[in-house]
Amino acid sequence: MPVTVLLVDDEPLVRAGLRAVLEAQPDIEVVGEAADGAAVIPLVRQLCPDVVAMDVRMPLMDGIEATRAVLRTVDRPPKILVVTTFENDEYVYEALRAGADGFLLKRARPAEIVHAVRLVAEGESLLFPASVRQLAAEYGDGGGNPAARAALERASLTEREAEVLRLMTRGMSNAQIAERLVVGTETVKSHVSAVLAKLGARDRTQAVIAAYESGFVAPG
Repeated sequence: MPVTVLLVDDEPLVRAGLRAVLEAQPDIEVVGEAADGAAVIPLVRQLCPDVVAMDVRMPLMDGIEATRAVLRTVDRPPKILVVTTFENDEYVYEALRAGADGFLLKRARPAEIVHAVRLVAEGESLLFPASVRQLAAEYGDGGGNPAARAALERASLTEREAEVLRLMTRGMSNAQIAERLVVGTETVKSHVSAVLAKLGARDRTQAVIAAYESGFVAPG
């Protein structure tokens, strides 16, 4: 089955460019478009896309609020890939905090766009881990977020789960973590699932942000 994508951007040329790049791939299908975040929820319910590629800045409802709205109101929400002009942008970090699964630069090469959609759809690795770390260093709370610290303490991660979380912050996939720890991939998947459940994180990106903001790992 192809990865289905909904494009959300107020610039028609951006949507057309993304559509051309993605539809050139046999395993990706663009199922719809919208010009503003306000149109996302009904389209997500109608089209059930696997991934929403969404501009972070739009006139009526930006990508941050649209992300929150989707995650708050849709039972089985899609993966959300924020599309942005600037990499080091507080809006991008706030979108990740709100629940977005990753971000993509509008100037990215076609191969990078395709890779980002596939990676976010798979959900087994962190997209652009170095950039997420830089965003956390710039706009996070430097390990001083009381709510994040309290959530990590309540999680009571085992030693192995803590080790897996550290490796997740480096952007390692399940297969890479399994190789590093000399265990099976299914074992790693179980540990990752336990980490997400204990942290109350929807995905790896949210778990990694929690790790940075709680001071569990330093983003610098």
